[in-house]
Amino acid sequence: MNSAVSSFSGRGHAPIYMRLAADLRQKIMTGELGVGDALPSERDLCEILSASRVTVRRAIETLIDEGLIVRRQGSGTFVTPRIEAPGSYLSSFSEDAQARGEKISAIWMIKTIASASPEEAKMLELSGDARVARLGRVRLADGEPLAIENAIVPVQFLPDVESVGESLYQALDQRGFRPVTGTQKIRASLATPTEAALLSMTEKAEILRIERLTRLADGRPVEFTRSAYRGDRYDFVSELRGGYAVL
Repeated sequence: MNSAVSSFSGRGHAPIYMRLAADLRQKIMTGELGVGDALPSERDLCEILSASRVTVRRAIETLIDEGLIVRRQGSGTFVTPRIEAPGSYLSSFSEDAQARGEKISAIWMIKTIASASPEEAKMLELSGDARVARLGRVRLADGEPLAIENAIVPVQFLPDVESVGESLYQALDQRGFRPVTGTQKIRASLATPTEAALLSMTEKAEILRIERLTRLADGRPVEFTRSAYRGDRYDFVSELRGGYAVL
């Protein structure tokens, strides 16, 4: 049994499951329960904490809804690891996940050639009648849905959408159009009902909305992507360097 889960204060006037969830939450936040640690089974937690099965289950489900723990079918319940994604390096979801040793997959929602909308044509510096590859999918790592990506690419860079497998950047690279520079904006938001369902989250859970515009070496825009990443799983990290102000 996990020695970090060895007591339950039981203090306060809130429902018992909420107090139990608060105690477990504190242990996670203080590191008593570390990232990736397995929680004891519901039966063991009932014995350790002298609580009913219903109480323990509601507490566990509360923390799952908050994204602090994750239930893996056939394996148990674990403290959710957070992913540190580089915010200052131009890489793809596939490359980042593979670097962590995870198996990537996707659930495709759309993969087609269509006319660019006025906004897309403006962002990608295209003519009004330009056509684009439109790619929408849910990105998974080790079977867990982590992000929704909707990418737009000028058709001259990606005339065959079926050539895109797990990695858009790999498909572009194979045609000699790998992006080398880019800008992105990140803002916090709440998941819509559709986004929550696709990412296996509760409605209005925290997500990170990312807009990315990438360019080729000659400056031509090659990709405009809007993504929604799970806020309970991701931290975007950027390197900061000091400078000198001229007064």
